[in-house]
Amino acid sequence: MRSSMHDEFLNETLPCLDLVYNLARRMVRDPHVVEDVVQETYTRAFEAWTSERKPRNVEAWISTICLNLARSWLRKASTRRELPTDEIADGGSTSTAESEALRRLGSDAVHAALRELPEEQRAAITLMDLNGLTAKETGRIMGTPRNTVLSRVHRGRKRLAFLLEKKVTIDEGA
Repeated sequence: MRSSMHDEFLNETLPCLDLVYNLARRMVRDPHVVEDVVQETYTRAFEAWTSERKPRNVEAWISTICLNLARSWLRKASTRRELPTDEIADGGSTSTAESEALRRLGSDAVHAALRELPEEQRAAITLMDLNGLTAKETGRIMGTPRNTVLSRVHRGRKRLAFLLEKKVTIDEGA
């Protein structure tokens, strides 16, 4: 029975591995910590699975576990002063088209700008835009109403566009 439960767990959760990894990577900067978060996500998910707490929606369930672990790590790291505290001010013009900014920038610059977003916006954008979840699914994972998710995505996109536009302006001036 133990082997069949293990196989069932793997069959249900391994298709979500990319989603979990991408979510962890967007939430946490350090690649080693990302690996730890992904591993801990699957460890906790397996513990719950073997305790007969199987979810109806595996993707949302395992994403929630990952998101909570990443948030927990970020909270602990911020109290230990392991994270930079440079915050970006709201505002700025976003007249440059996003596609133009993305064309001019490499993916490293986009990922760096994404890491500068507040945690809630980064998570919402990662789940909706990068992993293709709906606002309702994202809300369920993040534990927030659908409209809050939409607001965070909207604000996050605006700030991301501002950061990328700023990067393009700096690169062109250099």
